[in-house]
Amino acid sequence: MSLTEIRARVAAAEAAAGRPAGSVTLIAVSKVQPLERVVAALEAGHRVFGENYVQEAAAKWPALQERFGGIELHMIGPLQSNKAKTACDLFHAIHTLDRPSLAQKLARLAEARGACPQLFVQVNTGREPQKAGVLPEAADAFVADCRKLGLPVEGLMCIPPEAEDSTPHFELLAQLAARNGLGGLSMGMSADFETAIALGATHVRVGSAIFGARDSK
Repeated sequence: MSLTEIRARVAAAEAAAGRPAGSVTLIAVSKVQPLERVVAALEAGHRVFGENYVQEAAAKWPALQERFGGIELHMIGPLQSNKAKTACDLFHAIHTLDRPSLAQKLARLAEARGACPQLFVQVNTGREPQKAGVLPEAADAFVADCRKLGLPVEGLMCIPPEAEDSTPHFELLAQLAARNGLGGLSMGMSADFETAIALGATHVRVGSAIFGARDSK
């Protein structure tokens, strides 16, 4: 699958859902991908990328930003509080706000910097103990607490369990977002991004379908 084909599928899914062209942001997930694959996507005109690891992003993207310009980076992996400052310097958006201590750290950084990345609250819709994210019943209170801290919460994010149908998870996330007046829905990956778009996704995170299998970290 190529970037061109994925873009065409995103556009077709937007049209099928009766949504305006360009209403979905395609995040090309470039974590642990060979540099030549990332450069090929940049040369094809793509400018929105997702990374899971702050250290990897810090090593890779400043030089690419200088070379190509206009790159929008999204943090889509778990964020350790001690790496929050570096993340705020690197990323346009953080999709993994998942606990009070991180919210407090980001609020302090935002006050000191006078700016903050866009933020998505990660919701553990599958209630998986090994996975980060607030539980669905705690999402309303956590979003309210983040707003009290002055954080720019843009929307919600989820990663459904691998073995389950994604549809009910996407529906739940959309309900939670609507209830909290949030327009952003970061949901859908290589295997299910078209379903996510049909259910309202504003951001889809596609890696292997664009770049091929990842190298091990």
